[in-house]
Amino acid sequence: MRKYDVMTEKGSKAIFHLFPELCKGCGLCKEKCPTGVLVWSDKLGVYGTPTVFVKDKEGCTGCGICQTVCPDCAIRIERIKRKKEH
Repeated sequence: MRKYDVMTEKGSKAIFHLFPELCKGCGLCKEKCPTGVLVWSDKLGVYGTPTVFVKDKEGCTGCGICQTVCPDCAIRIERIKRKKEH
């Protein structure tokens, strides 16, 4: 099984994982992000194009739209469950 490098950003609501070796830099995730927290990075993807990263970890709501629209499965979102207060 092949292992891919991963870039991870952890915020209070979600953990954003990007696999640069799968990202072709199409920008769909960046375009569809409702909070606008995705920006181009200096890290290059599979075709030598820039990948994305989260510029504002706390601004990411963990909605998962970026993961859903990515045609190459280069993004994975992990929602962080809040502890219930009694």
